[in-house]
Amino acid sequence: MDVVTAPGPVAEAFAARQQAWEEQHLSPLAARSYPARRREPEPDCGLRTPLQRDRDRIVHSKAFRRLKHKTQVFVAPEGDHYRTRLTHTLEVTQVSRTVARALALNEDLTEAIGLGHDLGHPPFGHIGESVLDACVQERFGRPFRHFEHSLRVVDVLENDGQGLNLDDDVRDGILGHSSRAPVPRTLEGAIVRIVDRVAYLNHDIDDAVRAGILREEDLPAEPIAVLGDVGSHRIDALVHDLVEHSARAGAIVQGERAGRAMDELRTFMFDHVYLGAAARREHAKIEHVLRTLFDHFTGDPERLPDGGGAPGADLAQRVTDYLAGMTDRYCIRIFEALTVPEAFAL
Repeated sequence: MDVVTAPGPVAEAFAARQQAWEEQHLSPLAARSYPARRREPEPDCGLRTPLQRDRDRIVHSKAFRRLKHKTQVFVAPEGDHYRTRLTHTLEVTQVSRTVARALALNEDLTEAIGLGHDLGHPPFGHIGESVLDACVQERFGRPFRHFEHSLRVVDVLENDGQGLNLDDDVRDGILGHSSRAPVPRTLEGAIVRIVDRVAYLNHDIDDAVRAGILREEDLPAEPIAVLGDVGSHRIDALVHDLVEHSARAGAIVQGERAGRAMDELRTFMFDHVYLGAAARREHAKIEHVLRTLFDHFTGDPERLPDGGGAPGADLAQRVTDYLAGMTDRYCIRIFEALTVPEAFAL
């Protein structure tokens, strides 16, 4: 069998052809795919742009696969149709690409950021993040923020501690996707930052109604009148608003009316779903599970598998890396192994 050892004519011409296409078709405000700006320089692929290559590295990472068993809102849901962190990620990425294409921005960069933005989310969704942050703050005096940990995943933890060596624009967008983080330097990153909120608000409403926590008629009247009474209509309205206002402004911005409606809907969801009675009941259970594991592994770090993180990391980082990387079900299984006695043989 022949082994390909050198690029053929198609591969040799790919980068030049792609760069020419971008100059002709992308907005002057769009990020460009070349040259790659990586921490460790490496030859470009002959059939993919550097940003397409980063997309593939993220999709093939272990952290990406674990997203399918991490909570979005509902912990280990029984129904097959509730969102997980993985389906949330795919929805954010799909909508973000739509916005990028409409604005003639770099879809490949937008896609890579969207796929990587939540790789550092711990088990049990935002409740899990809050509990882990409190544990690390109390014991070690440092915060835990999932957006910072997402960057650590791609920079350090993946690929057996080598990291994924992603382009700087992808790394910047991953770090900046949260409203608590600095605004990304690229418009593509700014798209993901806003669309993340557009996506989770609307699909979390859908899941909350399916779970019986909300009824459609419970939703606040004013933002629903502005955005629509069906999730797909609300997303469509918000995307059109975002594209139209961004095109005029030369920046990624929402219209005042739509942005205010979305903020009102977000406040409602925090009051009634994210921090509502059902969530508060689960919060105590999740806190007990995570604190038990945190105290166990900080008190006995030798029990951390494979050293529990990247070489050279201190105890706080090793425990954080291990717990944040857990899926919901793995976290529960480890907790049960520590706290539930094994049955004696008869």
